[in-house]
Parts: sequence; structure tokens; C-alpha cells
Amino acid sequence: MIIKNGLIADPASQTMLSADLRIRDGLICEISAGLAPSEGEEVLDAEGLVIAPGLIDTHVHFRDPGFTYKEDLHTGSLAAAKGGFTSVVCMANTSPTVDSVSVLNDILARAETERIHIYQAASVSRSLKGEEHTDMEALTQAGARGFTDDGIPLRNAAFLYQAMEEARRLDVPISLHEEDPSFIKNNGINHGPVSDQLGIYGSPSVAEESLVARDCLLALRSGAHVVIQHISSGRSVELIRVFKEMGARLHAEATPHHFTLTEDAVLKYGTLAKMNPPLRAEEDRLAIIRGLADGTIDLIATDHAPHSAEEKARSITAAPSGIIGLETALSLGITELVRPGHLTLLQLLEKMTVNPAQLYHLPAGKIAEGEAADLVLFNPEEQWVPQEYASRSSNSPFTGRKLYGKVKMTLCSGEVIYADSDL
Repeated sequence: MIIKNGLIADPASQTMLSADLRIRDGLICEISAGLAPSEGEEVLDAEGLVIAPGLIDTHVHFRDPGFTYKEDLHTGSLAAAKGGFTSVVCMANTSPTVDSVSVLNDILARAETERIHIYQAASVSRSLKGEEHTDMEALTQAGARGFTDDGIPLRNAAFLYQAMEEARRLDVPISLHEEDPSFIKNNGINHGPVSDQLGIYGSPSVAEESLVARDCLLALRSGAHVVIQHISSGRSVELIRVFKEMGARLHAEATPHHFTLTEDAVLKYGTLAKMNPPLRAEEDRLAIIRGLADGTIDLIATDHAPHSAEEKARSITAAPSGIIGLETALSLGITELVRPGHLTLLQLLEKMTVNPAQLYHLPAGKIAEGEAADLVLFNPEEQWVPQEYASRSSNSPFTGRKLYGKVKMTLCSGEVIYADSDL
């Protein structure tokens, strides 16, 4: 196949180039202007489109095994492909928990049948109880790409520090959900004017900040690659900035919903704007954008969290937290970060491709000869409105919102795995 007339955006080399791209046997084999197709070779005209590395999401919940009425490996893969993602890292809070080699092997074996690259994180503690370490070495050897008890904070600092030291020895990241439950009365909604209006207490930002402060210090002392997941507080951004300057090997995730929405969204969208950690104040949203701009936050991840319509129809205190995100992430980045001038397109793509690839040691994230032909083709100027989803769930506050940046085609290992109907 030859992809002609596109604008190649490669954040790994920080270059944008108008050129053609030839794919053979799943690899990029030639990049040059004016490539001539051989007899019978498929030609795709990408005039007006950006060609970027396939997106990588290091924080998704495919709910498989245990909660497949919300999502499973197949529907999650379809949602990823529609959003331009060719690689994802699934969280470990399934049922059973991914705390053993047998559970990990089952997921990875079934993932082989899907058309995107599905990687799996294992849990730090057995059954997510924070009491007994998993066998991190055996799990890493079996294919675990990192460790996290995401969804539940690790409250025992000494226990976490030991896990960080093991993660450093194994050269894998350890990712942390930072919400101290002792501060929280009603999860999923910020403690502030909106929660007061709703007559509930909510989750104050100190619940996040207190654990971020502790774990930044533990990261500095341990030398591990530590990921602060789905950052929501401006103070947390500042803490990470300071400890990075001190030499800590810290990484931070920002989700599209945290750099786009504030707690006011709960009044408009109800439970569709309920997530952990919650949407916070405008000053927090702007601090996250500043952190993205100066490199303090180096990852954009969706925290794709499907729930059924019935679950989200419950009351604001009873409904589960979380929203889907794979199918709108790139567009929200273009709409909220690139078009207003906070990030360049290459900077946005860097946080969604090469940075996660490097952190998780994935063979992806670059457009170069000899690299995997994992690609997303999109029109950054095209406006569209999310209405229907490939995910099994549809719990998103962005349904019906006008966005810029439409994914037109996704290729994984040189095969087209998604094509927009009007391409």
C-alpha cells in the first residue's frame, strides 16, 4: 500500500513532512515524495489529512474479565480503532483481578485475536487490598507492562515504597490512583460550590494532593518510574513540577475531561460528569493545561471507563464514576489544546504516542522506515459531533458537542482497522 499526499507528523523526530509512505508486510518501508505504485499496489489518497503514529492510551478499562456487559476486549478494541488508537494498556481492576500469571495469560491470549495491540498492567497488591504484594517479577516476565491498583489508592506508604523499588529493579512503571478516602464523603464530585448546591460533601482536592505529595517523595527516593494517574488538581501539578526538578522520575497523566470540563459540568450532565478523581475548578483546569504546555504532564490518557446506561441512570451519589473516552480524545486535544494555542499539534501527539511508547517500552510511536505501520489519518480542521459509539457503552458528556479533528482511518500493522464512512 502507498499512502499519498498526506502531511506526515512524527513527534518522535519533531518533524512534519509532506510525503508519501509505502507499507509492506506491516512495516513502513519507504517515505519519500512522489512514490510510484507498483502494479496492483493499493493507493490511498490522504490529501488534506495528517498521518500520525497510531495513538497509545496507557489507561483504559476494557472490563474484561468480569464486567463485560459494560465493555470487553473486542468492543474496547473497536472503540480504540475508531478513535485512532492502535495500542492500549488495560488496568488490572477486573474480576478476577490481574494479580496472577494465569489471569494475565488468559487476557493476553484472547487479546491476540483483536486488531489493535492490547497490553495489560497487573496489580501491585493481591485482590487490590494493599496488603500483599503480587509477584511482580513473574508477572513482568509473563508480559505485564506495568503495575497499578488503579481505582483504589495504596494507603500504606512502606508497602508502596517496596513496590516502587521492585518496579525500578524490573524497569517497569508503577501507576498510582491518588485519592485518600479518609477525606472523601461522596466520591466522583468535587467538594466545592457545585457539591454544596447539590447538598453533598464531595471529594476535596486535598484527598489527591496529600497522596501526590507523599508519592512524589517516594518516587524521588526509590528512583522508580512513577505515574500519577488522571491528575485533577492544580496543586498536584505544582508538586510534580517541583519534584521533577529535584530529579524524581515522575510522569503525569491528564485526561481530556480534566483539561476540558470543570465541576459545573455536573449540573449540566449529571452522572455523565461524575468521575474519580472529580472535575474540579476552572483554576485547576487551567493549571493542568499549563502543566501540559511546559512538559510537567507528559501523558494524555483517557481513563476510558464504560458503564451501562442503567448504572448511570442512578442518583448522583449512587451512580458509578467514569466516562468513556477513546473515541473523542484526539478531537478534544485538538479542540481544547491545539486550536487555542496551548500546544502545537506535534506536542499533542507527543503526549499520545512517543511518550507513552517510551515509558512502557512499546514498539510504536514513530513514523520511520522499518517501524510498525501503526497509523492514524485525521483531518484536524473537520468539525463533527459525537453521536454513536463503537464502545458497548455511551456514558460521555461529549455526546452532541461540536469538536474539531476527525479520525478518517486507522491502520494497525499495516491493515486498515477503521475507516470513516465518508472517507
